Amino acid sequence: MNKTSPGVALVTGASSGIGLATAKALRNAGFRVFGTSRRAAAKRSDGFTMLACDVTDDESVAKLVERVLAEAGRIDLLVNNAGMGLLGAAEESSTVQAQALFDVNVFGVFRVTNAVLPTMRRQGKGRIVNLSSVQGFIPGPFFALYSSTKHAVEGYSESLDHELRPFGIRVSLVEPAYTRTSFEENLAKPDQFLAIYDMARAAMNGAVRKEMEKGDAPEVVAQTVLAAATDPAPKRRYTAGKTARQISFLRRFVAASAFDKSLRKRFGLPV
Repeated sequence: MNKTSPGVALVTGASSGIGLATAKALRNAGFRVFGTSRRAAAKRSDGFTMLACDVTDDESVAKLVERVLAEAGRIDLLVNNAGMGLLGAAEESSTVQAQALFDVNVFGVFRVTNAVLPTMRRQGKGRIVNLSSVQGFIPGPFFALYSSTKHAVEGYSESLDHELRPFGIRVSLVEPAYTRTSFEENLAKPDQFLAIYDMARAAMNGAVRKEMEKGDAPEVVAQTVLAAATDPAPKRRYTAGKTARQISFLRRFVAASAFDKSLRKRFGLPV
């Protein structure tokens, strides 16, 4: 990448929220941007191209990468943003539901990354930015499965970065806290509700709503993605927004017992 022409970027899950804001920020920074959504999208006037892709389907991912290469000839940046959430006690989800969540949030990242890596290796350079969350490094009560997917993405990304450096490819994580998107509205619900968790689940749902209302704008996260994509000396992790930075600091430097107590208090859980 260079200052005048940073290259071609592929952003998954770019139809709304963080993905859309990221696609716009990259386009404004000079990237030629291709975004994806699960369904074919109407032509946009934002200056980037939207393509259909289901990140849970190998053939769909392969066709996506073929299309981008046919039109642009290269892929310099991959932003793995497509994902979904799930709010409920871990015990309330079946194995099938948990597997479906991992198929999007973890194996979706794996599929798209593997599909672009041969091209990046041939180019001798590339950047991969994976959207994680503060729940990738802290506990997520009533988000246990979602948090597990983000913990998995963190371990995968950090390890992958070590493997790919000899090829001129770097991998970074962006870790937002609460962001004002439709994430909360689109949260999946458990497929086997248990009455014993009703009160605590409802309290957590209310706490999440309040946090989302005062959360960061998607553009805050998008600018962090842009920083990770263009940093001359990329870091493994980039926290996005004031709250995320505070949580990261507290997690590292506050005693575990104090952090545990603070987290439970924040979400209305018995201390």
